[in-house]
Amino acid sequence: MKYIFIILFFFKISDISAQDNLIKKLDMLITSWHEAASKADINAYFNLMSDNSVFIGTDSTEYWTKAEFYLWAKPYFDRGKAWTLKANSRHIYLAANNKFAWWDELIYTSSGTWIGTGILEKVGKEWKIRHYTLSVTIPNPKMKAVAELLKQ
Repeated sequence: MKYIFIILFFFKISDISAQDNLIKKLDMLITSWHEAASKADINAYFNLMSDNSVFIGTDSTEYWTKAEFYLWAKPYFDRGKAWTLKANSRHIYLAANNKFAWWDELIYTSSGTWIGTGILEKVGKEWKIRHYTLSVTIPNPKMKAVAELLKQ
């Protein structure tokens, strides 16, 4: 019985280590995606997105498929700098089957701290960004004033 416990404990430690390594790999992928935008590397940026990905921006009209987002973003990339998003903090979660992951992040922008959330999918041997939503944060004490502005 003692040996069975030791073997099971070893496998559990191995699973945790493999998950930690995968989370680090996904963290680097997300960071490189944001960096590709700041470097205006359109190919690197869009190659990290799945063909059926969706990007939701901060405006209620900003719901884009990958192809639509590419057309919208291309002029920004063509000018040599698209946008800069740097994570202040990020949490990554794995599905039990290790084929999907999702994350949330507080990101620094030139306009302040925003929130990003996304979904990653393992496609073959590669991970691809399947969905991303970018949100502007509004401090609760200022929400009423912002709501009034939005009504206008």
